[in-house]
Amino acid sequence: MATDYDAPRKSEDDSESIEALKERVPDTRSGSGDVEDADNPTGFELPGADLSDVELDVVVLPAQQDEFTCMSCFLVKHRSQLDHEDASGPICKECAA
Repeated sequence: MATDYDAPRKSEDDSESIEALKERVPDTRSGSGDVEDADNPTGFELPGADLSDVELDVVVLPAQQDEFTCMSCFLVKHRSQLDHEDASGPICKECAA
Protein backbone atom coordinates (compact mmCIF):
# COMPACT_ATOMS: atom_id res chain seq x y z
CA MET A 1 0.00 0.00 0.00
CA ALA A 2 1.41 3.39 -1.01
CA THR A 3 1.57 6.26 1.49
CA ASP A 4 0.90 9.83 0.44
CA TYR A 5 3.42 11.84 2.45
CA ASP A 6 2.13 15.18 1.13
CA ALA A 7 -1.40 14.64 2.41
CA PRO A 8 -2.31 16.60 5.56
CA ARG A 9 -2.19 14.49 8.67
CA LYS A 10 -5.19 14.41 10.93
CA SER A 11 -4.86 13.61 14.58
CA GLU A 12 -6.70 14.20 17.82
CA ASP A 13 -4.56 17.28 18.56
CA ASP A 14 -5.87 19.04 15.44
CA SER A 15 -9.35 19.22 16.91
CA GLU A 16 -8.26 21.44 19.85
CA SER A 17 -9.47 25.00 19.72
CA ILE A 18 -7.15 27.98 19.62
CA GLU A 19 -8.40 29.03 23.07
CA ALA A 20 -7.28 25.72 24.55
CA LEU A 21 -3.86 26.14 22.98
CA LYS A 22 -3.53 29.69 24.34
CA GLU A 23 -4.27 28.45 27.86
CA ARG A 24 -1.41 25.96 27.71
CA VAL A 25 1.17 28.45 26.43
CA PRO A 26 2.30 31.12 28.92
CA ASP A 27 2.03 34.71 27.73
CA THR A 28 5.64 35.77 27.12
CA ARG A 29 4.65 39.30 26.16
CA SER A 30 3.37 40.27 29.59
CA GLY A 31 5.80 42.07 31.86
CA SER A 32 4.58 40.35 35.00
CA GLY A 33 6.90 37.37 34.64
CA ASP A 34 10.08 36.91 36.62
CA VAL A 35 12.67 38.75 34.57
CA GLU A 36 16.21 38.63 35.86
CA ASP A 37 18.79 40.55 33.89
CA ALA A 38 22.33 39.72 34.94
CA ASP A 39 23.72 42.73 33.05
CA ASN A 40 21.32 45.13 34.73
CA PRO A 41 20.51 43.92 38.26
CA THR A 42 18.92 47.20 39.37
CA GLY A 43 16.17 47.15 36.74
CA PHE A 44 15.55 48.59 33.33
CA GLU A 45 16.82 52.02 32.29
CA LEU A 46 14.50 54.21 30.32
CA PRO A 47 15.81 56.10 27.27
CA GLY A 48 16.93 59.58 28.21
CA ALA A 49 17.71 58.61 31.80
CA ASP A 50 19.99 60.94 33.76
CA LEU A 51 23.46 59.39 33.67
CA SER A 52 25.34 62.47 34.88
CA ASP A 53 26.58 60.70 38.02
CA VAL A 54 28.07 57.76 36.08
CA GLU A 55 31.83 57.79 35.54
CA LEU A 56 33.42 55.93 32.65
CA ASP A 57 37.08 54.95 32.61
CA VAL A 58 38.43 54.95 29.06
CA VAL A 59 42.04 54.46 28.05
CA VAL A 60 42.89 56.37 24.88
CA LEU A 61 45.93 55.16 22.98
CA PRO A 62 47.75 57.44 20.53
CA ALA A 63 47.97 56.37 16.90
CA GLN A 64 50.55 53.63 16.45
CA GLN A 65 53.36 53.70 13.87
CA ASP A 66 51.37 51.46 11.49
CA GLU A 67 48.21 53.61 11.73
CA PHE A 68 46.99 56.90 10.27
CA THR A 69 43.99 59.16 10.73
CA CYS A 70 41.92 59.66 7.59
CA MET A 71 41.30 63.36 6.98
CA SER A 72 37.92 62.65 5.37
CA CYS A 73 36.19 60.34 7.89
CA PHE A 74 38.59 61.04 10.81
CA LEU A 75 38.88 57.36 11.69
CA VAL A 76 42.17 55.77 12.74
CA LYS A 77 43.01 53.10 10.15
CA HIS A 78 45.82 50.64 9.50
CA ARG A 79 48.42 51.67 6.89
CA SER A 80 47.11 48.94 4.58
CA GLN A 81 43.92 51.04 4.22
CA LEU A 82 45.81 54.12 2.97
CA ASP A 83 44.74 55.12 -0.54
CA HIS A 84 46.62 58.36 -1.04
CA GLU A 85 47.78 61.54 0.65
CA ASP A 86 46.66 64.92 -0.60
CA ALA A 87 47.20 68.49 0.65
CA SER A 88 44.90 67.96 3.63
CA GLY A 89 46.53 64.66 4.68
CA PRO A 90 46.05 60.89 4.32
CA ILE A 91 42.81 59.51 2.81
CA CYS A 92 41.60 55.92 3.35
CA LYS A 93 40.45 53.57 0.58
CA GLU A 94 36.80 53.80 1.65
CA CYS A 95 36.71 57.59 1.41
CA ALA A 96 38.63 57.63 -1.87
CA ALA A 97 36.11 55.33 -3.56
